[in-house]
Amino acid sequence: MLRISNTVEVPDHEIEIHQIRAQGAGGQNVNKVASAVHLRFDIPTSSLPEFYKERLLALSDQRISKDGVIVIKAQEHRTLELNKEDALNRLRELIRQAIQQRKARKPTKPTKGSQRRRVDKKVKKGQTKALRGKVKL
Repeated sequence: MLRISNTVEVPDHEIEIHQIRAQGAGGQNVNKVASAVHLRFDIPTSSLPEFYKERLLALSDQRISKDGVIVIKAQEHRTLELNKEDALNRLRELIRQAIQQRKARKPTKPTKGSQRRRVDKKVKKGQTKALRGKVKL
């Protein structure tokens, strides 16, 4: 079971984990051992609450396909167990990130003092530039 919060858990049978060979440099052992992990999680068919599903599908994340399948590839560690743990942690964090409520932005206006200072600064800069002109005799 992958625990997302105190009330929400994802059963193991909903998460597909396949071992694959890691890419990149790593010596001779990298060509023999399948220590990387390919994790797939189907959002629409999962047992997550509807609110979670809607928020996940609304995310614009490249790991979520058009069909609503999350694909995570973990190959950072040398062992299969650590890569599995890493992939599951990344899935958990992705789901938690999707359900976080964003604070509503309160529109603000600049203060009268800041507006006055801005205009004064512009006037002073303009006067400085005007003094750079040709000298009239």
